[in-house]
Amino acid sequence: MFVSINHKNKSYKADLDKPIDISIPLRASEENLSAWYVKPPRFEPVRMGDWVGDVNQGGSVNFRDIFFNPHGHGTHTECVGHISKEPYTINQCLKKFFFIAELVTVLPEEMSNGDHVITKKAIANVLDGKKPEAIIIRTTSNPVSKMNAKYSNTNPPYLEPEATSFIISQGIDHLLIDMPSVDREQDGGKLLSHHAFWEYPNNTQLQRTITELIYVPNHVMDGSFLLNLQIASFENDASPSKPVIYQLVH
Repeated sequence: MFVSINHKNKSYKADLDKPIDISIPLRASEENLSAWYVKPPRFEPVRMGDWVGDVNQGGSVNFRDIFFNPHGHGTHTECVGHISKEPYTINQCLKKFFFIAELVTVLPEEMSNGDHVITKKAIANVLDGKKPEAIIIRTTSNPVSKMNAKYSNTNPPYLEPEATSFIISQGIDHLLIDMPSVDREQDGGKLLSHHAFWEYPNNTQLQRTITELIYVPNHVMDGSFLLNLQIASFENDASPSKPVIYQLVH
């Protein structure tokens, strides 16, 4: 099913029968992706007396409690509530769900201290003058093993604050990346890119979102896409999310 889209005096078409899911599923397994030193997710059947919420254990239905951390266990979308004193929630802040997005692939630059950083120059080069509503950053190399990576204590690549400031200067409100964070794993709590992106606290931009721990397969080429940014209705700073993209054609 094709849809026609008019955006900023440009016309596009997208085939809604060809979605590309760039989220990483949540699994009750040691193989589940992890970051920020969290233990694996747990899916446990509810037990009440002799009744158990597991059909394979004699229950009438499957009825499970699920224990997980949105930030540490998979693809998630967060709002400024992640760093603010005020109790902003993703359910309050994200009110629109379709955006024109640009998928870009970047090679983080190795710094003198051994860090691998996505620089302003790299982002400017791959955007090449485009000003979408959302940017989807795929880092290389890009093995499928990213989907069950163990990121704790690995100092993964991150965005330099100048790159983040450049992104918002292009009118981009939604930042998606395949790393656990836009900031360094250990930075003394500064979270410079988070603060730069939301301009918190002096010019707070509630409508902006950051989505981390996505995975974009290598066969998907860089270019323009329609992004459907799906979240669960959590009154929390972050929610597990399911970003889905559709190739745009003129």
